[in-house]
Amino acid sequence: MILVIDLCYRGNSLSHAEFVGPVERYLREAGAEPIVRHYTTVSAPDIEGADGAVLCGTALKDTGFLDHPDIFRWLSTFARPVLGISSGMLALAAAFGGGTVPCCEIGMVDIRVVAPDPLFAGMTGFPAYELHEHAVETPTGFIPLVVSDRCIQAIRHRSLPLYGLSFHPEVRNEWIIERFVPMVKRTH
Repeated sequence: MILVIDLCYRGNSLSHAEFVGPVERYLREAGAEPIVRHYTTVSAPDIEGADGAVLCGTALKDTGFLDHPDIFRWLSTFARPVLGISSGMLALAAAFGGGTVPCCEIGMVDIRVVAPDPLFAGMTGFPAYELHEHAVETPTGFIPLVVSDRCIQAIRHRSLPLYGLSFHPEVRNEWIIERFVPMVKRTH
């Protein structure tokens, strides 16, 4: 089971259909069994029962989840695959003490792979859909995998299967979600 976490300001908001629904659909199409929870309702049994997790993006100004960093502390001990998308990358980085820097990117941006990783195997660069006002400062223990001319676009923990993406793969790069599913299946 993949725990899909809705970071939108409230559960089942209009943003849910834009940022969570497509991720859930791509996970199902890739053969996964997602279960969706709003970040304020994730329980210990949800975390314990998950083979992996996806932290979904939010609307541009929807950053209320960052006011509750303790909610995401479990990520630092969750040794199963995690994919943090846009706002999810911010939450993942915050759980490891990472900060943010201003970096507004909206629309299609050319990004390039700077470190080898199975998630981006065979890719040197690709266009990606961006919708963010902040980028992460790489937290201790993480390495940059993908960059744009303006900021880091993807990170991975050095020893745990934890990934963060600044861009939205559910918009133009669903192959990333498809590649994430086998990582989850290998861990259980």
